[in-house]
Amino acid sequence: MIKFIETVGRGLIHFIEEFGLVMFLFLAALVWSLRPPFRLRAIFKQMEFVGVNSLLVVILTGTFTGGVLAFQAYHGFRQFSAESLVGSTVALAMTRELGPVLTALMVAGRAGSAMAAELGTMRVTEQIDALYTMAANPIKYLVVPRIIAGVLTLPVLTIISDFVGIIGGYLVGVGLLKINSGIYVAKMVQLVELDDIFNGLIKSVCFGLILSLVGCYKGFYTTGGAQGVGKSTTQAVVVASVCILISDYFLTAAMF
Repeated sequence: MIKFIETVGRGLIHFIEEFGLVMFLFLAALVWSLRPPFRLRAIFKQMEFVGVNSLLVVILTGTFTGGVLAFQAYHGFRQFSAESLVGSTVALAMTRELGPVLTALMVAGRAGSAMAAELGTMRVTEQIDALYTMAANPIKYLVVPRIIAGVLTLPVLTIISDFVGIIGGYLVGVGLLKINSGIYVAKMVQLVELDDIFNGLIKSVCFGLILSLVGCYKGFYTTGGAQGVGKSTTQAVVVASVCILISDYFLTAAMF
C-alpha cells in the first residue's frame, strides 16, 4: 500500500513539474512575442514548414475521410430512406470535429515531432546554451516563431481539410452512390451553419497552440543525448495527440 502511494505521489509530482514548465514556456513565449524585434522571416519560414509542407497529408486525409463518411452515412440512412441527409452529415462532421481534429493530429505527427527533434538536437549539442552566452534569448528566437506558426497555419489547414472532405463526400455520395446532387447540396446548405465552421476554426487555433507548445517544450527540455532526442520526439507526438483529443471534448462541450 505504501509503495502504491509513493508511486502515485511521484507521478503526481512529476505531472505538476511538467505542467509548471509548460506554463512557464507558454508565458515566456507570450511575453517575448510582444517585444520587438519581431522576427517575421523566421515566422514565415516556420509557417511554410508547418503549413505548406503539411498540405499533401492534410488533403489526402480530408478527402478520404469525407468519402468514408459518405459511405457509412449512406448505408445507415438508407435503412430509413433518409439518403438526402448524407451531405449535411458529412459537412457537419468535417467542420465541427473531424476537420480540426484530424488536421491537428496529422500536423502533430509531422511538424510537432520535427519541432521536438530540432530543438532537442540543439539542446544536446549545446546550441541553446550558446544563445544564452551571446545574450540572445532562445525562447524569442526558437520557440516564439514555431508557436505563432502553429496558431496561424492550423485554421488555414482546417479550412482546406473541411473543403476537400466535403468534396470527397460529394464525389462518393453523388458520383458513386447516385444520390440526387440537388438534394445533396440543398440539405447541406440548409443544415450547416456558419457557427459550425467558426467553432471548428476556434478549435483549430487551440490545437495549433497545443501541438506547437508541446513540441517546443519536449525539445527545449531534452536531456540524455541522442537517445533523449528520440524519446522527446516520441513523447511530443503522443502527448500532443492526447491533449488534442482531451481538449476537443471540453471545447465541444462548451461550444455545442
